[in-house]
Amino acid sequence: MNRPADAGNLTTLGDPTRARILRLIRESEDGRELVGRLAAALDLRQPTVSHHMKTLHEDGVVVREPEGRRVWYSVAPEHADRVDALLGHGPRSSSPDLERIASDLETRFRGTFSAETIRANVAESYELLARESLSPMLASRTAAFAAARLESLYRTQSLTADVPAVLFVCVQNAGRSQLAAGILRQLTGDKVVVNTAGSAPASDVRHTVITALDEIGVPLGGEFPKPLTDEAVRAADVVVTMGCGDACPVYPGRRYLDWDIEDPVGKSLDRVREIRDDIEERVRGLLAELLPTT
Repeated sequence: MNRPADAGNLTTLGDPTRARILRLIRESEDGRELVGRLAAALDLRQPTVSHHMKTLHEDGVVVREPEGRRVWYSVAPEHADRVDALLGHGPRSSSPDLERIASDLETRFRGTFSAETIRANVAESYELLARESLSPMLASRTAAFAAARLESLYRTQSLTADVPAVLFVCVQNAGRSQLAAGILRQLTGDKVVVNTAGSAPASDVRHTVITALDEIGVPLGGEFPKPLTDEAVRAADVVVTMGCGDACPVYPGRRYLDWDIEDPVGKSLDRVREIRDDIEERVRGLLAELLPTT
């Protein structure tokens, strides 16, 4: 089986944080924005937004327009239709262009999965997400979720895995699992595959969780609540559950851990910080087992 091709612009536009950035740019008065104003609107640090803008610019999705000491960003004309396909055409549009999403994924996974498999995956991914949320970012989330599910399916069908994979599962996939995943990604980079899911996913990641991660220099990475799927569990070497009971299926050959961690829902930012620090300690312990020389 061939390894999937590079995601290119699909990955860039499938990131919900970048989708928010592009939406703000597109809906601004003159179709362009500054990093500082985007950071204020998103309630994120400027370095976090700058990181996303660098990726968008490197992939050609946005263009830079220096003006004195300021740099404006606007959507590249040649990618305007792709941006519209994933964001929708109205400020609250949530009807995705599934054909465009499937077409992009067919290019990425050419030689790995058939067009029929990819299109069925995209349709099911949209249905799973739409059950829980009609977010204005449903299109970009469908693209990202479908791509992640196909990556997991590819991993389960491969004879060997290059790196270990960890799946963090909680109830809403909006707090504990996102904290754990963000910290592990920051610590390991591409040395560990990290995924998250929820037994009853919320619409969005908790704002306090985003803030708590941003405070320690951990970007959320465009993550959003996703439903628990069979291929996500099958693709994991270690499944870490946090308060989701028996919702996670059990398969031979996987290691299962259950972390008794307080749910940050409704908690103050100070308490969320304490939960974050507890999770970080556990994540570091797990990492020492996964990559003993790290």
